[in-house]
Amino acid sequence: MPFVNAWFPPERRGVALGLFGMGMGGTAISALTTVKLVNAHSIHTPFLIVAIALAVYAVVAAVVLRDAPGRVPPSDKTIARLAATAKLTLTWQAAALYAVGFGGYVAFSVYLPTYLKNAYALTQDDAAMKMAGFVLLAVALRPIGGWLSDRFAAGRVLAVSFAVVVVFALYLFVVGRCLSIAVQARDTHARLLAGSLGLAFFVYVLVNGGMISGLLPVVGIPMPLISYGGTSAVSLLAGIGLVMAVRGHRPVHA
Repeated sequence: MPFVNAWFPPERRGVALGLFGMGMGGTAISALTTVKLVNAHSIHTPFLIVAIALAVYAVVAAVVLRDAPGRVPPSDKTIARLAATAKLTLTWQAAALYAVGFGGYVAFSVYLPTYLKNAYALTQDDAAMKMAGFVLLAVALRPIGGWLSDRFAAGRVLAVSFAVVVVFALYLFVVGRCLSIAVQARDTHARLLAGSLGLAFFVYVLVNGGMISGLLPVVGIPMPLISYGGTSAVSLLAGIGLVMAVRGHRPVHA
């Protein structure tokens, strides 16, 4: 990353690092090809291919890559520079945010195939394909995040991004919980009630998000429990109460 930074002025480094970060798409390539390579050849094949690719890249990098013109290598000792960096409050704040953001990305990409196999009985190949879709979406958004950081304050973009993730995670939890309760309901009427309320909640979020992003026309549907609209909030809270009642009357297995 410092190597890439040196080639671009500060106002363009967001996009540059976003494009550089798209190299994480290798995770998707791995998910799409590893199982197939193992099934077609042996368990050693993917590792041999990666080793060869790294060796080729090492040769190309040694021949082609150069430091940016005018870059002055640091003269201080590495330990002294690390100690000075560790004294900065910003270092620990950035490390914590990176651990949550990138750590969450890595954890989810590792856990998702296992979850899909255990919860939905998918095959290893099918679960890996689903995980690859998540990785490709995350990778495609990295240059967009970099462009926004160049255009606006990077800290503000980061704060808004984390806030949006938290809000949509809570929405996803509510929808998932409604569907889970619908599956466990004791009769068809209760299943339809809980499932339809979960679907309505999901449609509210989807349509409102589409309106905010400009992908859908403005039709006046509020963001659940956030946008201004007392009638919507009351009806959604009443619906959540009905779902809780369905859960309270679910069958109890010995």
